[in-house]
Amino acid sequence: MNLNAQSLWISTALISFVDGFNPCSLWVLSILIALTLRTGSRKKIFIIGLTFITVTALVYVLFIVGLFTMLTFARFLGWIQAAVSMLALFFAVINIKDYFWYKEGLSFTIDDGQKPGLYKRMRRVLQAGDSLGALMAATVGLGLGVSLIEFSCTAGFPVLWSNLVAAQNVTPLTFALLLLLYMVIYQIDEFGIFMVAVVTLRASKLEEKHGRILKLIGGTLMLTLSVVMLVNPALMNEVLNSITIFGIAFGVAVLVLVVHRVLLPHFGIVIGTEQGIKPRK
Repeated sequence: MNLNAQSLWISTALISFVDGFNPCSLWVLSILIALTLRTGSRKKIFIIGLTFITVTALVYVLFIVGLFTMLTFARFLGWIQAAVSMLALFFAVINIKDYFWYKEGLSFTIDDGQKPGLYKRMRRVLQAGDSLGALMAATVGLGLGVSLIEFSCTAGFPVLWSNLVAAQNVTPLTFALLLLLYMVIYQIDEFGIFMVAVVTLRASKLEEKHGRILKLIGGTLMLTLSVVMLVNPALMNEVLNSITIFGIAFGVAVLVLVVHRVLLPHFGIVIGTEQGIKPRK
């Protein structure tokens, strides 16, 4: 395996890991599991959770395959890679904005107006009874509906990653293996939440402050990679460069968190709308 290929595998692993902590998908899964726990049935939790995760993953795979196919056929157009990088840059800026001003203005989150409909669909799943077929059918419908609703919230990293892979002119087999790696790592946190719920009959809750932090980390990484793909995509061909770029992105995110949550409040300065941050006198 040459260094270019190694760099692509490492980049895929790191991007998919961060993408896995998407606040929209984690929030939906945690709410669904919390509602399912009320049945007290591990069997229902297992069937509903596994079916939901599988359906949303398949929709995600189809979306990424479609993106990659489009970018592969259009890569002879010089402006395509730059245009896609600009789109990813746009997603990044909105995500970072959501850390400071959550759901203010344009926001890639699940709109509050859509949540009652989601709750209704989730309850419909629970009302499917003990019939395995009815339970799975209702969960499949929920998974498809949720995938459409959270599309704008989850599209950023697939767009960025597909652009990165297409730029390397990989073979279909290599793309399939890279996509498999992406999805395995992407699903780790969701399967973790799911298995904890099955074993303990308890569910964790994703709060707004967690969503803000995840938005900042994801947005910072997306911003950094988008700029690199615009300015000098060849930097991603070297393993050391790739690791350094990811390290810089994470370092900047941590620095922003420290400055915003610790240093600025110490001087009585509060930026954004988060309720838990107060100026210190």
